[in-house]
Amino acid sequence: MDLFKSWLVEDYIAHRGLHNKEFPENSIPAFENAIKNGYPIELDVQLLKDDTVIVFHDSSLSRMTGQDGYIENLTKEELSNYKLNSTGYTIPTLEEVLKFVNGRTPLLIEIKNSGKVGKLESETYNLLKKYQGEYAIQSFNPYVLSWFKQNAPEVLRGQLAKSSYKNDNLSLIKRIVLKNMLLNKKVSCPHFIAYEAKALPSRIVRRFKKLPLIAWTIRSQEEYIKTIKYCDNIIFENFEPKI
Repeated sequence: MDLFKSWLVEDYIAHRGLHNKEFPENSIPAFENAIKNGYPIELDVQLLKDDTVIVFHDSSLSRMTGQDGYIENLTKEELSNYKLNSTGYTIPTLEEVLKFVNGRTPLLIEIKNSGKVGKLESETYNLLKKYQGEYAIQSFNPYVLSWFKQNAPEVLRGQLAKSSYKNDNLSLIKRIVLKNMLLNKKVSCPHFIAYEAKALPSRIVRRFKKLPLIAWTIRSQEEYIKTIKYCDNIIFENFEPKI
């Protein structure tokens, strides 16, 4: 497959769905809005206490639900207690999202795992291998990609990276390794790169010029015009890109 001629490059990707004040990020309505407007969907997955894979970005519940607590301490049965951005919408499971999208648009799935690799990846893949639609996975953690390389080599995988990890709770050596994507060739072996838009152009990214480059996250037409010359596609939110 020539990824430069695939949806990963040809179609702008809606960050956490095409969300707005009415449709919260990573919600079924935001995904429906993206489908109606012809955009692939970027979404985030993580694991509940009972090993349910859910679609949610933060580890903490506070920003999106206004309630205290952490995702890792919840069970599937408790999800209905948490409303997204004071709407009636709740946190969806990945299974629910896959059934809803049903192949109508491609999915770019970020695996939110900074810890031990294996459980989240296997639970996610168990759902995805039954799915008939197009999708790819991505992660900041090279060992997540390595898991997919070893256990599900047919799945398209992307290495997420950014220009600085100074606010992450990581050692200096880990920050250097991740910033420079030093594990790409021997560990993660990505099919594409997803890099922080504000850091482009980047000499680091140029080392992987044979791979499609997706810039994240573009939030205005001005930023889109500035960035698109340095990448093959964008992940966007809060506006709709115009050529």
